[in-house]
Amino acid sequence: MSDDTITTEEDVTPKVVGKVRSTKQSAEKWGDEVIALGFCVLPSLLFRAQRRLGLNPTQLAVLLQLADFWWDPGRKPFPKKADLAERLSLSERQVQRHVAELEKAGFVKRIERTVARRGKISNAYDLSGLVEKLKALEPQFTAAAEKARALRKAVTKPGYRPAAKTTEAK
Repeated sequence: MSDDTITTEEDVTPKVVGKVRSTKQSAEKWGDEVIALGFCVLPSLLFRAQRRLGLNPTQLAVLLQLADFWWDPGRKPFPKKADLAERLSLSERQVQRHVAELEKAGFVKRIERTVARRGKISNAYDLSGLVEKLKALEPQFTAAAEKARALRKAVTKPGYRPAAKTTEAK
C-alpha cells in the first residue's frame, strides 16, 4: 500500500445493506417505538402452509411464541412454560399439552435442561422439525407461485383467451 493511499472507515467497515433496509422498512410499517421493542423474522410459508401442516390456531401460536425466543441459529430457545402461558392466555398445563402435540407431530423436540444444585430448569426447544417440514413444502409452494405468475403473464399478452371450461354431465 502506498503512502498516498488513504483508507477511510467506509472502506474498512462492511456495509450491511439488507438488515438496515429491512429494519428501516419495518420501522416505517410498524413505527420506531414498536420495532425498538424487538421483532422476529418468520417465513411467510409458515402462515401460508398452516392448514397443510395440520396446525390448529393454538399450535401455530405456540410455535410463533417459541420462534420469538429463537434469536440465534446456534442456540435453541428455552422459554419458561409460565412465560408462554402468560403470553398465550393459557394454563401451563395447556401449553405443555400443545407442546407435546407439536412434539408428537415432529415440529419441535423438547430438550430437558438441568443445573447443578438447582435441578431441572426450563426446557430448550429444537425447532429443526418445523424447519424441515417447511423446506419439504417449499417446492410445492414455489411451483404454485410460478404457475400463478405464468398465468398472470399470459393474461397480459394481447389476444389471450382463457380456455373454455368443460363440464361433464353426470
